[in-house]
Parts: sequence; C-alpha cells; structure tokens
Amino acid sequence: MRLLATILFLATTFLLAQDAAPKKGGGGMPHKNLKVLPDGPTIGRTMQSYVAALGAANCQFCHVQGDFSKDDNPKKEVARNMIKMVNDINAKFPDGQVHVSCWTCHGGKNMPAVAPPAAAPPAQ
Repeated sequence: MRLLATILFLATTFLLAQDAAPKKGGGGMPHKNLKVLPDGPTIGRTMQSYVAALGAANCQFCHVQGDFSKDDNPKKEVARNMIKMVNDINAKFPDGQVHVSCWTCHGGKNMPAVAPPAAAPPAQ
C-alpha cells in the first residue's frame, strides 16, 4: 500500500510538472538553467519527488551547493537524460497516462538494480 501511495504521489507530481505553464520561480525570480523541466510553482515538489525516488540524502546529489544553476556536477546531466527518457517512454502510451517514473527503476535507490534479486532456495 505504501509503495502504491508513493507511486501515485510521484506520478501526480510528474504530471503537474509537465502541465505547469512556464512561470516565475519562488520569490518572483525565474529559476536559471532549466533545460528539461518547466519553471513554475511545482518545481520544488518535483525536485523532492526525485530526491525520494533516488534515495538521495539532499539536493547536492545532483546540484552544486549554493548555486543550483551550475552544471558542474555530472549527475545533473545524467538526471536530465533520465527525465527525457521517462518523458519519451510515457509519450509512447496512447492513453496519455504516466506509466513509468524515476521510481519504476530506482525504487528509492540512487543506482537501479540491473538484475533481479537471487531466488530464495526452495522450502523443505
């Protein structure tokens, strides 16, 4: 049930981020260096959903502390490419719904599993 609630939260946040009209960021100033995400009032919630989906401790996992607009952390470009990938996958579904999110692969871990867990030995 908890997993379902988390997935629904991430999907909702993702949809809000996609549908938000470009607006100015918090404090009346537009966010700088946005290349994939639209600026707007939901960007903070969107970023928090990424932190949760990746199990990241804080924003500095992808951003440079003190200047989020800098591209000095290579993980930021990886994140941009992953966001594009998720958007491309979801765009291919004819129902227009979100079918995958960061959580789909990452599940709260910064590195997604590349193989299934080992099978448990048969019960005797």
